[in-house]
Amino acid sequence: MSISSAGNGAQSRLYSTKKRPISVLLFSGESTGREDHREHKVKTFPSFEYEQRFASQIVVGIDEAGRGPWAGPVVAAAVIVLDKEAFLNLFSEINDSKKLSGVRRKYFFDKLTEADCVLQCTGSATVEEIDSLNILNATLLAMRRAYLGLCESAAKTELPQITGKSIILVDGNKAIDAGVPCYPIIKGDSKSYSIASASIIAKVSRDGVMSELAKDSPQYHWEKNAGYGTKEHQEAIAKYGITVHHRKSYAPIAKLLRQAAF
Repeated sequence: MSISSAGNGAQSRLYSTKKRPISVLLFSGESTGREDHREHKVKTFPSFEYEQRFASQIVVGIDEAGRGPWAGPVVAAAVIVLDKEAFLNLFSEINDSKKLSGVRRKYFFDKLTEADCVLQCTGSATVEEIDSLNILNATLLAMRRAYLGLCESAAKTELPQITGKSIILVDGNKAIDAGVPCYPIIKGDSKSYSIASASIIAKVSRDGVMSELAKDSPQYHWEKNAGYGTKEHQEAIAKYGITVHHRKSYAPIAKLLRQAAF
């Protein structure tokens, strides 16, 4: 299910051969005046370096949320930054959603979904699709749906038709079969503003879905654990059993189902 920009069926990857993302060096302690080998923590920020390599094309950043949880769908988001200058004025501090607090994620989500300089769309794959396809293929499906939804949204704007005329930058090491060149970027949500924006929209959107599901099944506390296998979630499963929202192909859930069969 990979796409090659060279047309040979091989999965394409895009690696940085020029400057690295903007970085701030955070020292782990005060200098002792001696050379040592202590690790330094480097906090990286995204940039438009990757997007600028395709300045003549429409660049779509894609990321997902929810591969690891035991319950709920996997959600992907696709993003086009329409105006880089306006984006930087509003969102220069955006980063990989995992590096942001919940409050900051929600703040940026609200701004991203309202901003005129950003076009975005989400797509998802259901629990049933996760169980039948496996989580990798279901994730790629959700990403493809997000991209196709974005194409439909773009058709309603002044943007030129982007179906077949865009390129995709996607977080991770797997390309999406969407009919256009797709470049996986490992840790892309820390390197590309488009992907970082998609990571925030996907994460907050999925958290919202899980909060809604929690209203019907409050004992699992999905509004807090987002379906991950936390101790609280495990205890609730042991007491109340599994629901239609649990991923039956996941080992912990499958084990419970086997035990219940005896």
